[in-house]
This record gives sequence, structure tokens and C-alpha cells, in this order.
Amino acid sequence: MLPTIGSKELVAWLPTLLGVGAGDVVVIPSVCYPTYEVGALLAGATVVRSDSLTALGPDPRVKLVWINSPSNPTGRVLPAEHLRKVVDWARERGAMVVSDECYLALGFQTRPVSVLDDAVTGGDYTGVLSVHSLSKRSNLAGYRAGFLGGDPALIGRLLAVRKHAGMIVPAPVQAAMIAALSDEIHVDEQRERYAARRDSLRTGLVKAGFEISHSEAGLYLWATRGEDCWQTVDWLAERGILAAPGAFYGPAAARQVRIALTATDERVAAAVARLT
Repeated sequence: MLPTIGSKELVAWLPTLLGVGAGDVVVIPSVCYPTYEVGALLAGATVVRSDSLTALGPDPRVKLVWINSPSNPTGRVLPAEHLRKVVDWARERGAMVVSDECYLALGFQTRPVSVLDDAVTGGDYTGVLSVHSLSKRSNLAGYRAGFLGGDPALIGRLLAVRKHAGMIVPAPVQAAMIAALSDEIHVDEQRERYAARRDSLRTGLVKAGFEISHSEAGLYLWATRGEDCWQTVDWLAERGILAAPGAFYGPAAARQVRIALTATDERVAAAVARLT
């Protein structure tokens, strides 16, 4: 395991630190966290948005494939069979697979599976990395506490570069990470807290005419009113509710909005009252 200064800096700099550059292709989900694209562009690589690797063909330029399960923003969970196909596809082409698993502990309708699970890798981590954060599972966002696991050879390469680049997690933060990762009780409590807010918000949104898709895990509801996302953002804002427009996450999400479960119970109740 390699401690990181949260997960955002890791996502942004990982392609560069792994030697991805001009002439290489980085594949990202069609709807995803914007920093996947930013990190690839910082490295000088070409970005391809795709949820179907078979549609990419035998492109030898693919060097890195990002996956994100549970997804931000959609809350979609990829089953082990799907993850296995991605890993197999990448290995056949000599590409790396990096899985952002920051929401792994927050499954509601289904249990998310790590890309490092034996059902996915067959016990072989070669070319596979998983990104984790304590911001969500342990509510430690301000600590900037994350870590990376997977292929020992890739971890070793990253450690050699990161320590010279000053990307070092302070010892007190690492101690806090050890304490948090050694305790699952608070994670269960977090999940229950978010589940109650999720049920309340979901009911209110559906009553208000929204359609919810995916959203089986993570901290968000992926919703639409069948209109441009900016119209929906305005409609919610008129009722004192803030949401993120789907356009932030890719052209394919122009009619969705992301609604977070991170407000207090009181504020979530107020939002539901305004919706209904």
C-alpha cells in the first residue's frame, strides 16, 4: 500500500507518474469524475471516453484504462464479471487498469467489488491498481488521506518518483489512517446515516417527477427531469436546493444532475419538504 495526499492529486498526476505521455491513449468512462480527463491531458495523452472496450478495437496506443465503481457521479456498480473483462482486455494489450474505489464501502442496493478481488484478477495484480480514500468511508476529507494498492512493481515505481517529488503523507495523518482503517464500526454507522438520507431524498425526488438511474452505491443520486441539466439546476435552485449539472461529468450526461447525500439530516428533510 502506498499512502497518498488524498485521492485527487493521485488521480491528476498518476498518468504522468506512470510514464504515460504524447501519443498514448487514456480511456475514461463516458460519464465520470472530471479529473480523469485533466490528469491525462496534463500528461499530454489523448483522452477517449468509452464504456465499451470492444468498441475501441485493438488500438496499441491505449496505455491506461480508468474505471470507477461505485461511480461518481452515477452511483453505478460494476460486477466482478465486467471488471474481469476489463482487466483481461487491458492485459492482452499491455495496458494498465486503474480503478477508483473511493466509494467502495458505501454500497446500498448491492455490494461493490474491488478490482483487486481474486474473482477479478485471479490473484495476479500485474498491471492493476486501485485508488482509495478515507474522505468518504471515514469522513476525513480535510485530512487528505488516501492510498493506492495493487501491482507491487507499479507501486515501487510510483514510490521512487513520489518521494523525490515531495508527495509524502505526514506521519500524524498516516497514524489517523491506520486508526480509521482498523475500525469498521464507524463505517457501518456512516453507511446507515447516508442510507436514511438516500431513502428520504429518493422518495422526495420521485414524487417531484424525477427519474433516478443507477445510484445503487456512493454519496449521490443520479437524477433527471427529462430536460437540459441547467434547467433542472435552476428549478432546484429556486427551491433552495443545490445540485451539480451532469454536463460537468461528460457530454453524455447533459440531461442529468447529481444530488449529494452529504447535507445534514435537518437540511435533507428541508429539501424533501420543498420538493413535495
